[in-house]
Amino acid sequence: MPLDEEIYRIRRDKLKQIEALGQPTYRTKYEFTHTIEQILTSYSNKTAEELEKARVEVRVAGRIMAIRLMGKAGFAHLRQGGQKLQIYVKKDAVGDKGFELYKLLDLGDHIGASGYLFRTRTGELTIHVEELTFLSKDLLPLPEKWHGLTDVELRYRHRYVDLVMNPEVREVFLKRSRMIQSMRRTMEWHGFVEVETPMMQPIAGGAVARPFVTHHNTLDMDLYLRIAPELYLKRLVVGGFDRVYEINRNFRNEGLGWRWNPEFTMLEAYQAYTDYQGIMKVTQEVITEAAKAVNGTTKSKWTVGEEGSQVVHELDWAHWQRMTMREAIIKFWPERAGAKAEMIDFASAEGVKKLVDRFNAAHSHMAYDPNQPTGKTIAALFEAVAEEQLTQPTIIYEFPTAVSPLSKRKPDEPDWTERFEIFAGQMEISNGFSELNDPEDQRRRFEAQLKERERGDEEAHQMDEDYIRALSYGMPPAGGVGVGIDRVCMLLTDSHTIRDVILFPLLRPEKAATTEAGSSAAKE
Repeated sequence: MPLDEEIYRIRRDKLKQIEALGQPTYRTKYEFTHTIEQILTSYSNKTAEELEKARVEVRVAGRIMAIRLMGKAGFAHLRQGGQKLQIYVKKDAVGDKGFELYKLLDLGDHIGASGYLFRTRTGELTIHVEELTFLSKDLLPLPEKWHGLTDVELRYRHRYVDLVMNPEVREVFLKRSRMIQSMRRTMEWHGFVEVETPMMQPIAGGAVARPFVTHHNTLDMDLYLRIAPELYLKRLVVGGFDRVYEINRNFRNEGLGWRWNPEFTMLEAYQAYTDYQGIMKVTQEVITEAAKAVNGTTKSKWTVGEEGSQVVHELDWAHWQRMTMREAIIKFWPERAGAKAEMIDFASAEGVKKLVDRFNAAHSHMAYDPNQPTGKTIAALFEAVAEEQLTQPTIIYEFPTAVSPLSKRKPDEPDWTERFEIFAGQMEISNGFSELNDPEDQRRRFEAQLKERERGDEEAHQMDEDYIRALSYGMPPAGGVGVGIDRVCMLLTDSHTIRDVILFPLLRPEKAATTEAGSSAAKE
């Protein structure tokens, strides 16, 4: 019999013995007087004499993370709310049944402890237990070692154990919560209203991405899981919500990677009567304030490279650099590709092709399709030349119309749009633009996207007649933005895969043998 199954059986036997002592095996509740954090906050500075004089009575609950028996007494450490406190259990104080219960406890069990505070001879703040209450049995052994690359996937798959064993993991998700709370506060301070829009949509819109497809039986229609809430939020702008936002779950049927999870979280917002510059200013403030909420400062650590050759960067969220996409290509043009690119090179398909040829001759190969729009090639060239250089918070603005089907054209350059993206840690974390509100122009953009779909681009936008109808009722000028919450959290917590900031990331199915073993243990 495998070790885990044997332990499972032994602990189930202990559970029966605990029940025989008169203890319910799975209580409905436990009334406590203090959390462990409250005790540590209020009494950590008290001396042994002060505690003895005051005789502070407490009732706490927690999970056993260490336990030892010494004849007729023993010590254990309880963890609750991420904090740890020692308890002292003596047979004379808890009685025969209480001490029998103590001897049947295992690492991972949940218990309640009632008694008074004192300090041990080593000075550790401790509860002298007068009553033990059993709350829940851990039937499977907690791992002795939970760190290391060999356990990474197991940690994600069994996140509940990861959180128990690794307090630093818990801290990441507490920081994520503080980050989102801060974002809400900043948006509300600017007068934005939070709303909810459909997750199942008849047309996958608002972004260029491959959707997940589902089917509604009663209506007998296919639906798409939301790839973005954009078109619904802009319908609300048409309806008179001048400042509106949503913290939303999006689903994109794409690959997995250190920056990508098929299910992810975004903050998306629209502000009427402003342009991309106005919403850009709000977005900067949202991220800067979030950095302060998470780390108490506008600076955060970002580690790059493999272990042994790592470089630690200090990201400063109070100082941002800005440049256009074309300026970024020029600035970061590799020396071995010859003379720097010039603005005139982007004015024609031939000029762009020459840049690609020069880059590919001296650098890693960049895919090039002469039949695709020139703007799409320029965007790909930016990704190849500049994106990996953008470590500090950077705003890149003015994007080709060919890759921006929902943003407004520059008045003086119709092949370019009033769009921006924010980069940090060599990845994009935000995308925004002056919203397109001309229904005829929007129809032409959708038609161009349909041609891309005909050419085999499954991610190209579909036609949305109802959205065009909404625009036809009149949408005010507006700036819109999406902020990748998972990626911002990665940067603010120095987490180098998106799986480290998503509690339950999508994973491949476990091997059949593992599943069978787990089922066998559960049935034991």
